Amino acid sequence: MTRIGIGYGNQADGFALGQQVVRAALDSGGISTPDLLLAFCSGNTDLHRFYDGLRSLVGDTVPIIGGSSIGVITWDDLSYHGCPAAAAAIESSSIRFSIASADGVDIDEASAAARMADGLQSTDLDKALLLFYDSVRVPAGQSGPPVLNSSAPLLEGIVKKLPCHLPIIGAGLLGDYMFRHTWQYCGNKVGTQQVVGCMVSGNVSAYHAIMHGCIPLDGVYRRITRIQDDVIYELDGRPVVPLLDELFGNREWQNERPIISNLTIGINHGERYGAPIESSYVNRLITGVIPDGTGIGMFETDLEAGQEIQFMVRDNRMMLKSVADNAPDIIERIRSEGKKPLFALYISCGGRTAEQSLTDEEEAAEIQRVMKDANVPLLGFYSGVEIAPMLGRSRGLDWTGVLLILAEDR
Repeated sequence: MTRIGIGYGNQADGFALGQQVVRAALDSGGISTPDLLLAFCSGNTDLHRFYDGLRSLVGDTVPIIGGSSIGVITWDDLSYHGCPAAAAAIESSSIRFSIASADGVDIDEASAAARMADGLQSTDLDKALLLFYDSVRVPAGQSGPPVLNSSAPLLEGIVKKLPCHLPIIGAGLLGDYMFRHTWQYCGNKVGTQQVVGCMVSGNVSAYHAIMHGCIPLDGVYRRITRIQDDVIYELDGRPVVPLLDELFGNREWQNERPIISNLTIGINHGERYGAPIESSYVNRLITGVIPDGTGIGMFETDLEAGQEIQFMVRDNRMMLKSVADNAPDIIERIRSEGKKPLFALYISCGGRTAEQSLTDEEEAAEIQRVMKDANVPLLGFYSGVEIAPMLGRSRGLDWTGVLLILAEDR
């Protein structure tokens, strides 16, 4: 039997907030001692005191994972203002959780991920790996964009250790729009510059859906001709910053911090000149102009010289439609396969909030409605990077929403 409870709160006192959230989660699920506690809270909160508040009610042995987030989502609450926090308490006789963590993500992502993977207890009944890491290596400053940890080498380090078919779902954690340092809950401690894995095993199935929200700006393919690490310097042999000045028609975009709000870089894995298909694009956020003005920083380090890219812009109608289509579809798919949905985890890019997207409605409101109507307990949070299987392997994604649902046989 599996019980799930969800709790929410929003108050400045971190310790009291932790107690409020976990008490609500335990009470709503009828749970005494959970097997796992997932908890996220705003970077405006003292995350250490919040953790202490959680521990004061669940004791020292219950594993806690999660950490910094821009905001949180439950059935009835969605907030990224103040000090919002939420938690999911899971108690199950049929689902098993193995948790491991490793530090040093800011030194070597692949090595840290491999060490974390070595600490997981893997079995033939493994169904999915939850993966969280600290997004920010060096915070954003007035002189330039933030330096970020990259999901690409993290995932490479993991897939060398674990079965390639295992779906990896997760996030690069972000606590606020200022890109300040983040903190994570690593099972039995609080840490930073960590990668945390939670292997989900047993009599459970994992389903996921990806919600997109960008379209090509003009359909033009541009080739990267000079790049180093996460900085693009040239496209088609032209300096990239003057090229973007021309696209925007001004230089004001150079002052945007910590990301360029309405332009991303997309890699099309589908037909070159066919109609754009959202599920064929992997997008990368632009963090801004580097201090010397010669290049633009990217959220990831997985782009290469010679690779063709397209400039992408947000399409709010597509974003809302993608959620409206995918959320009910995944519930229907689960039920059609004779399964009962147990728990939904929604990971949404911090740029998809109504405030950041300049929309009248929250895209996550449809997730709330569908999950509540289906009676599926929901925990969601806003992230820096989303991770999910796409186009044959698990990838770091930008400007997406990733919905994971755990289900069991009826």
